[in-house]
Amino acid sequence: MDHNLKQVLIKEIDKAKKYKITLEHSFTKAQKIQTKSFDQYTIDELDILETLTSRFARSSDILIKKIFRIFESIDLEEKGTIRDLINQAEKKEIIDSADDFIKIRELRNLIAHEYQEDDLNTIFQDVLKFTPTLLRSIDKVISYASKY
Repeated sequence: MDHNLKQVLIKEIDKAKKYKITLEHSFTKAQKIQTKSFDQYTIDELDILETLTSRFARSSDILIKKIFRIFESIDLEEKGTIRDLINQAEKKEIIDSADDFIKIRELRNLIAHEYQEDDLNTIFQDVLKFTPTLLRSIDKVISYASKY
């Protein structure tokens, strides 16, 4: 394996570990918030939920766009689409479900592009639903990376 690629992988795994800590922290805080209509959230609750969604998006990006790409290069696979990366990760048993990760990716895209209040409550609830999946996947990615 290319030494530079291994160094990049180590750097990205270190980032993923840090992201996991902050994502877990935000998730723990957000779980305490009761589901309600968007206009009923307090400013503090919105801060917590928006921080969680931001950390969720960054964590999913580092896994899919950075670490899965590095695995693809290390394993000498042809460069593929995001969907290809996710499917390969499932085949390698790095993630439990490609379908869940497709939903995580779609959710990340909504977070990055959606600003309507009506949709934010749905986004918050979906992030709360998929955060445990993302956290487990970070652990599996770290374990998989240790083989290199």
